[in-house]
Amino acid sequence: MQLIGEYQHNLDTKGRVNFPAKLREALGAGFMLCKGLGDSCLFVYSMEEWEKLSQKINSQPMAKAKKLQRFLFSGATMAEPDKQGRILIPQNLRAYANLEKDVVIVGAANRAEIWDLETWNKNSQLLTAQMIEQELEDMDF
Repeated sequence: MQLIGEYQHNLDTKGRVNFPAKLREALGAGFMLCKGLGDSCLFVYSMEEWEKLSQKINSQPMAKAKKLQRFLFSGATMAEPDKQGRILIPQNLRAYANLEKDVVIVGAANRAEIWDLETWNKNSQLLTAQMIEQELEDMDF
């Protein structure tokens, strides 16, 4: 199942956020949070996708994979929504993604992403139809 949609929520004072029900259903009872690659956001993977990613990284030679292993795995944590559908985002991951209050949780095909609202809005404004068209063209669409 593809993860889709954009959902705005607030972090509470304990670092919890209500995780969208549609994304929870697709991700399963527990899922992995880790630092996002290339952006100041968090990636959210189902356990199945996390296992695929882990296997692919771990199949690489140590010299090639060790930096990526450290980056992804050192800060990764399993999230299990509580009865209200909230997950706790650890302080180290909140700091990495600059999450303080207003957040956006977006579906991004095989993963979800958690962004600071202001950062998400700035990045979204940078995307133009021409840029997307060029990306599609580069992928032979």
